[in-house]
Amino acid sequence: MIMKDYTAVIQAGGKGSRMIELTQDKLPKPLLLLNGKPMIQWQIETLSDFGITEIVIITGHLGDKIKDYFADGSNYGVHISYIEEKEPLGSAGALYYLKEQILSENFILIFGDVMFEIDWNRMIGFHENHQKQVTLLAHPNSHPYDSDLLLLDQKMQVKAILPKNEERSFWYDNCVNAGIYILKSDILQDFEEIQKRDFEKDILCERIKRGEVYAYITSEYVKDAGTPERFRTVCQEQADGIWAKKWLVNKQKCIFLDRDGTINQFRGLIANEDEFELEEFASEAVRKINGSGYLAIVVTNQPVVARGMCQEEDVRRIHRKMQTLLGRQGAFLDDIIFCPHHPDKGYPEENKAYKCTCECRKPAIGMIRQMAVKHNLDLEKSWMIGDSTVDIKTAKNAGVSSVLVMTGQAGQDGKYNEKATVIAENLLKAVEMILSLDKE
Repeated sequence: MIMKDYTAVIQAGGKGSRMIELTQDKLPKPLLLLNGKPMIQWQIETLSDFGITEIVIITGHLGDKIKDYFADGSNYGVHISYIEEKEPLGSAGALYYLKEQILSENFILIFGDVMFEIDWNRMIGFHENHQKQVTLLAHPNSHPYDSDLLLLDQKMQVKAILPKNEERSFWYDNCVNAGIYILKSDILQDFEEIQKRDFEKDILCERIKRGEVYAYITSEYVKDAGTPERFRTVCQEQADGIWAKKWLVNKQKCIFLDRDGTINQFRGLIANEDEFELEEFASEAVRKINGSGYLAIVVTNQPVVARGMCQEEDVRRIHRKMQTLLGRQGAFLDDIIFCPHHPDKGYPEENKAYKCTCECRKPAIGMIRQMAVKHNLDLEKSWMIGDSTVDIKTAKNAGVSSVLVMTGQAGQDGKYNEKATVIAENLLKAVEMILSLDKE
């Protein structure tokens, strides 16, 4: 899919005060060399790869240096025009000037310190399917505790933004607004005069109230490089090939994780978040997956719903606790999927709507197949880690390698006789074993 009718707008007008240590205030932040190329050049080249060649750069502090470097963009296979802020207009004020430049129905807005390697076909397809004013790109990150988080419904509509500076006395999904948007161009009619405006507070939040904002969630590489520490991390991860490994144009490797007895302490059927506690080394294990290029996806049977012990929303609340606890330790999950069904009938409080034989309950592989399509997975290069023979049987059925951990049920559930590819003491040892084998 070639996106020639989409214009990309890059907001590069900030002063970059958090990056003075690196810029010495002698060049604008977007021109900082990231492994030999300016940050903004990485953005431009990724857009160009998908046929998005009409680009507008909003400049401000030291903006002439950006214009001198890229000129009209012809040396980079794109056409670049510029909007110059004579005085700071916030993160959205300069969009007023786009009314005469954006001729297409939609345009892309990117903030200049966000580094990414994403499949634009997927995000644009999502935006066009939903036909709403705004699609924002969302993702899990390693520091949700100090990030603005998104509150979504099951249809991916954004219901609210949870500011990072407000106390959170609740469990939350690790779902962060990345700073990349697709907008319908008629949103520009809201800009009636030149004035300082904040994109999130003045534009986005108003559209959220109207039900016009949806979130496209991706497991791809998206990271804020707006502080010296994060900039250095982004440089290292690009050099290590993490950007490309997580790009959904390429086949992905995944480590599927069972939940109960693998990530969290095994306590039978858990129907309340108070019963959920992480295994000792779970956060460290997931952090290692996050830095490896593998995806970390939880795949779990939760018959507590079918048995009438709780509702699906209660399971999601438990999963929000899991994400919150992992996030506090710098770890994140790329996705979570669960099966609420159970085939056996006769329990006193059972929910008959969920009492069925399904394609998703492990050892069936419906959940694995769904994740394989969603994340473009190469199952032959993927793994499953679990504490039961059900997990090992699932791995065999799906054609993935398996690790049986000696936590939880430690393979003593006795349901199947399948042998795991390898056995490990716990989740951390299992992940280390997989990554060691991957290097051979």
